[in-house]
Amino acid sequence: MIAEKPNQIMRLEERFYRVASQSRDIMYDVTKKKESSGWLCTCPDFTHRNVQCKHIWAVQFSLKLRQQVAARVIEPVTDIHTCLFCKSEAIIKWGLRHNHYGDIQKFACKSCGKFFTVNLGFEKMKHNPQAITTAMQLYFSGESLRNVSRSLRLIGAQVSHQTIYRWITKYTELMNKYLDKITPQVSDTWATDELFLKVKGNLKYLYAMMDEQTRFWIAQEVADTKYTADVRPLFQLAKTVAGKAPKTLVSDGAANFHEAYLNEFYTTRFETRTEHIRHIRLAGDYNNNKMERMNGEIRDREKVMRGLERKDSPILTGYQLFHNYIRPHKALDYKTPADMAGIDIRGNDKWLTIIQNASKPTETLGNIPSAPNISNQRTSNEFLLF
Repeated sequence: MIAEKPNQIMRLEERFYRVASQSRDIMYDVTKKKESSGWLCTCPDFTHRNVQCKHIWAVQFSLKLRQQVAARVIEPVTDIHTCLFCKSEAIIKWGLRHNHYGDIQKFACKSCGKFFTVNLGFEKMKHNPQAITTAMQLYFSGESLRNVSRSLRLIGAQVSHQTIYRWITKYTELMNKYLDKITPQVSDTWATDELFLKVKGNLKYLYAMMDEQTRFWIAQEVADTKYTADVRPLFQLAKTVAGKAPKTLVSDGAANFHEAYLNEFYTTRFETRTEHIRHIRLAGDYNNNKMERMNGEIRDREKVMRGLERKDSPILTGYQLFHNYIRPHKALDYKTPADMAGIDIRGNDKWLTIIQNASKPTETLGNIPSAPNISNQRTSNEFLLF
């Protein structure tokens, strides 16, 4: 495709592009009409046949890629210049909201008549955002709920361990719903494995799927058994999250992994068929070391908790978010798996950035488009000349 080849599209102005011919050594001019959303091209197909040519399609596709890349940059909300609901600039200050920890500026919109504050995501909370995000960082870094409660006293936040757990439950659900709308750019080689853990004292197994290149934790499932559990829902969820199936799946020799592979990843068409690597051993041609490293992370966290209270605990979802979006990994040059997967979360406090963006009114969010999947380190930016 034209838009996927380097140096094929030159963006000269907002409405003016030059696109390379695929059969001759020339460039065609593609311009946008001022009075409508239509495009014009100087190629023979458009000039003589009056049809939308492949050069116009290439420009439209490149624009879509640019929008997708922009949508994957998540900025912290630092100031408010427009209404959060209608985007109008006709906003005025409308008094203060008095909180336990301080005052928050209120705003009123003259256009839609709605009121709002800049305390996105933390409305009606007794404690300030710093205390809440600090608590989540400490907990998922390995501290117990009670140790987190003791640490927060150093910054003047008197809070119980039960309240901290409620914070984790609330914001994990909020963040997960928001981040589920963004498709990570994972590679074509995935790994899967299981890890035993205790739920109310009973032995359970956490099945996980991870991308080998970015170390992005794609999906998880808690099951009752090790070798006979139906892990097809795990494979289905992984396909949904990544927007595709892998070209290579690495696992151990458990039969339930192969059964799920045959049902969800195997196709009769050779060019789209996933290869399943099952002969994993320490001194072999394949290993599952990256997956085992992630299992070690989860095990360290689970030891502090001394087990879970229920199978659908928000702690597992929260740790998955922490692993993917917050925690820098030494093996990734101190980047997060989200960074490697093309999701750029900015700000010194990434918990705060995600919570703020997840709390924006849906009218201002729209649909977050998914970026195209890749199988190497090349990003969509390399397809275009901005």
